[in-house]
Amino acid sequence: MSDRRSEQSSGDEPSSPSISDEVWQQFLSDSERDIRKSAPKEPSARAREVTQRLKKQKGEPEGWRTGPAWQEMNGRAARRRKAWAVIGVPLAIAVAVVAMRPSLIPGDPFGSSAGSSAGSSSGASSGTDSATSPLPDETAAPTAPPSAVAADTPTLAHPFAGSPALRWADGAAGIVLPKATALGAIPKDRVELALQQTKKLLVDANLNPDVVAGARPEAALSVLDPKQPHVLDDLDSSLRSPSKTRDPLFLFSRFDPKDVKLAGKVIKTRGRITFAKGKFEGVAVHADYTFVYPVVRADGSTEVARTIVRRVIDVELPDATRYQVTPGRLTLLRYDEDAGNSACGIDDGYLHPQFPSQAPTGSAAPTGPSIDPYDRSRQLGKGPQGCGTVSRT
Repeated sequence: MSDRRSEQSSGDEPSSPSISDEVWQQFLSDSERDIRKSAPKEPSARAREVTQRLKKQKGEPEGWRTGPAWQEMNGRAARRRKAWAVIGVPLAIAVAVVAMRPSLIPGDPFGSSAGSSAGSSSGASSGTDSATSPLPDETAAPTAPPSAVAADTPTLAHPFAGSPALRWADGAAGIVLPKATALGAIPKDRVELALQQTKKLLVDANLNPDVVAGARPEAALSVLDPKQPHVLDDLDSSLRSPSKTRDPLFLFSRFDPKDVKLAGKVIKTRGRITFAKGKFEGVAVHADYTFVYPVVRADGSTEVARTIVRRVIDVELPDATRYQVTPGRLTLLRYDEDAGNSACGIDDGYLHPQFPSQAPTGSAAPTGPSIDPYDRSRQLGKGPQGCGTVSRT
């Protein structure tokens, strides 16, 4: 679904293969070059298609005083979903070597020094979460995945042990809104309303414990415009009768309470929100967030697994004086989603995490290359749809 190395602050340095500084430096340079070459840089085909249609508008927007140009997008928001099953391949050799001998890394190229030694001691040594320092808020798109962290087994007491999310913000505290400013003739208070409504959507859809446990996301639905054709009907239908094509997981994070429940009260959150003037003379808001859910089985087991969900949504608060819209409600333009560690081929409207002690579940075998679900530098909507594997949870 973004910082990439950990260091030890104390204790004996672990033994490691003998690697010359020149060979190691060349390895790092080659790896970084290959990663940058392979990083997706283009929007999804659906997003490009929607953009091209919107660019064709000339003069007054189509639907002037009758409603936003719904027919430009057939009334529906562009949507994509991709699931990634439980770990299917080992971590890369580079990560393994770094874990054995982190002192080989010169400097702090991924900005992970703050709290990295604490993370090492809390993970491998003491097993506590309290010694880590939180990451600063994300203010720009990351350029690399998060650092490798010391391997550790999550527990009920420390459900984020061994995860980069250990240093992420807790819940809604991770959804930090930018300062609202006027956008030309659009006043500051309308911008602020668009931002607050977007946060309300994100919080209820992904962080409300009742919604995560399968309840209807009433607050999230309440901020969407009922006058936008099909959108609310499609979402209602997906919640009532989930299917492969109408899946509530497109927009909402949900687990079947008969199978799993949250391990504790904390869901880790990281991402960012930006805003600009929109296509419908209103405030366009772009949100890109990753949520990490630690869960246990509902049968009383204490084994903890983590599912990582990344969401990218685009909404707009149109100008209600120019379009026939519901004032204060958001128009949903796009929603993309990736789910890491959720079984393939199950379309019942719930995420299905795989636990290490269980045999793989799901009706479809994972296919495709492995991805890092914590990698927030990766662009969603790129490549074929389907179910792949993840390198870590």
